[in-house]
Amino acid sequence: MCTAVPVKIIDIGAGAMPMGHVDHGGRVVSCCFAYVPEAQVGDYVVIQNGFAIDLLDEESATASLAAFAEVTAAETVSST
Repeated sequence: MCTAVPVKIIDIGAGAMPMGHVDHGGRVVSCCFAYVPEAQVGDYVVIQNGFAIDLLDEESATASLAAFAEVTAAETVSST
């Protein structure tokens, strides 16, 4: 099972298959924005296999990122 994590768009190029970059937890990752042509720099998207597949509002993205951080922190504590 794959887990989709919200990422913030850094830049988007033009064209039929617009490529760009997102911030994935401090790591810059390339992806294609063909499925979300309405996406803009600063928006949050969900990526799957190198494609942005859905836009998220900032509130939802922030809540999801906070939940992932909480789970990660709990896993770190339980493994020690």
